[in-house]
Amino acid sequence: MDNSMDLRGGAANLAELFESGVATEPDLPALVQDGLSTSFGEWWADSSLVASGLTELGVHAGDLVLLLLPSGRDFITCYLAALRVGATVSAVNPRLGPTEIAHIVDRSRPSVIVTDTCERVRDLAQCPVRTPDSIHGNPGAAPSIEGWAPVSPDSAAVVVWTTGSTGKPKGAWFDHTTLAFIANNMGPLSRPYDRKLFPIPFAHAAYMTRIYDQLLHRSTLVLTPAEWTADSMLNVLAAERITVGQGVPTQWEKLIALPRLADTDLSHLRLVSTGASRVPATLVEALHERLRCPVVVRYASTEVPLAFGTRVGDPMETITSTVGRPLGAAEVEIRGGDGRVLPAGEIGRVFLRSHAQMRGYWRDSERTAETISPEGWLATSDLGRLDTAGNLSIVGRADDAYIRGGYNIYPSEIETVLAAHPAVARAAVVGTSAPVIGEIGVAFIVLEDQRHHAVTETDLRTWCRDRIADYKVPDSVVFVEDLPVNATYKVDVGRLRAMAATLTAERRRSATADRSLLGR
Repeated sequence: MDNSMDLRGGAANLAELFESGVATEPDLPALVQDGLSTSFGEWWADSSLVASGLTELGVHAGDLVLLLLPSGRDFITCYLAALRVGATVSAVNPRLGPTEIAHIVDRSRPSVIVTDTCERVRDLAQCPVRTPDSIHGNPGAAPSIEGWAPVSPDSAAVVVWTTGSTGKPKGAWFDHTTLAFIANNMGPLSRPYDRKLFPIPFAHAAYMTRIYDQLLHRSTLVLTPAEWTADSMLNVLAAERITVGQGVPTQWEKLIALPRLADTDLSHLRLVSTGASRVPATLVEALHERLRCPVVVRYASTEVPLAFGTRVGDPMETITSTVGRPLGAAEVEIRGGDGRVLPAGEIGRVFLRSHAQMRGYWRDSERTAETISPEGWLATSDLGRLDTAGNLSIVGRADDAYIRGGYNIYPSEIETVLAAHPAVARAAVVGTSAPVIGEIGVAFIVLEDQRHHAVTETDLRTWCRDRIADYKVPDSVVFVEDLPVNATYKVDVGRLRAMAATLTAERRRSATADRSLLGR
């Protein structure tokens, strides 16, 4: 197999890759879920029927197909079918709340929505809403799509949704040329016939931007169970003989804490990868020691899914203290607040320019212009520094976001939801450090008046859970008489963070003391 195939031809070469794979290795597994395998041949055949159904609904090249589906066979089938008819494919994480889903539907303007929960979007959509079963074309007739609709390499292939500083999801879109570039520059994460553990939702950029990669390397994606646990992840790693283990730091923290890990045969692992949030040095060292294989750390984002990474063979100090060097010849600049490019060792905002970055935000030229300069430099929200060897260290965020279990959380979105509660006068949310999960959210609440003092922490967390994704719900709610302000009468976020850290530490000490008493 040629692992250096030139994919710059875009969708035409995607078709070539798939048709070649189906012709030569149709039974090769593409997806394994709960022990059930879907081959590349089955994937192709299923997508032919769905592609036929999409054309019957009037979907053409240039239209957008929106998926609101859990990870699995239905998702990959509809994803491939949309590409085969020349459409752009996008997806919504099923964990998002109704406000977020409504915004994505409104912004994306899909020609059809495919979902297993029609009631979540039926009142929002101005287009057909179908389940995967109902969208299949007539299997008794010849599929109207036997190959691929011709599309330009620079046409939109996928839209991946993230959350911006405004709290509203933003859609990063990528053309076929970009996806092909990513596939050719994956580095040690992709080798022919890998079996890759996939523990995150398919709506994430790690799946949405990787179809060229999977076809080029003919790799198998193996899903963890929908209800993730460290035990289930370890079971899959062993039973499915995973060669590439992938996960966010929280997942790896919990897995290496399992006592039975020491007795589990993971000799087939050739490496493990982690990233998506701050990676403690102690975690990297523990992974290397307990899994007995190389560890690589990746730095990427929805907007730039391939950016920085450590290499196999890097010194442990590099792996534990940096996110490595540029991938795919990405360019990086560290800039100060005045826009000046800073020398190695100085901390500033991270700017990237890469062939792997998004083309822009979907139907949002204003935010695209705010994020990407005319010269192509993309402004990240991270603060970092470069060493003299070109390794990047991430030291914090340039905004108020915090990262909980691998998910970027933006306080403004949660504050808006809390402020809508009739008992809440004002709300401020900050992140604070926490073991294993990285960071948690603490909400400070000023109530309207004495009559609402019966409102509890549980009440407000339930209020949030009914409106936004569960991982965004604040972990703690603190009632205060007033919010601290600084000299310019703005909310003093620094003081709130200090208060949150103190509160969280006290609660942990209290919980530890309670467990000690119970253990006597």
